[in-house]
Amino acid sequence: QVQLVESGGGLVQPGGSLRLSCAASRSIGSIVDMGWYRQAPGKQRDLVAAITRGGSTNYADSVKGRFTISRDNAKNTAYLQMNSLKPDDTAVYYCRFDADWGITRYNYWGQGTQVTVSS
Repeated sequence: QVQLVESGGGLVQPGGSLRLSCAASRSIGSIVDMGWYRQAPGKQRDLVAAITRGGSTNYADSVKGRFTISRDNAKNTAYLQMNSLKPDDTAVYYCRFDADWGITRYNYWGQGTQVTVSS
């Protein structure tokens, strides 16, 4: 079974920082896009940030200027640096990798990691 393993979540005060990591447990083919999503209780899962294999990035308006997505292709790992955190950032964060295996495109999801921003 292929797994995306997430780490780095936790409890932080408003204005603090966290760095999330997401790594594939083994080779999953050629990874094209990596992204981070979040879901708060009772709400839909929304895209937070995405990065292509070439390094182009896209961010939700709510996190622009505060969050930075990056990737290490050699390690099959994605990162999300979160600064100036707000209570509204509280959610379960999920990573997603889109990868090509032969002629087929596959989607992989992490297990989710809780981020809580509270004083």
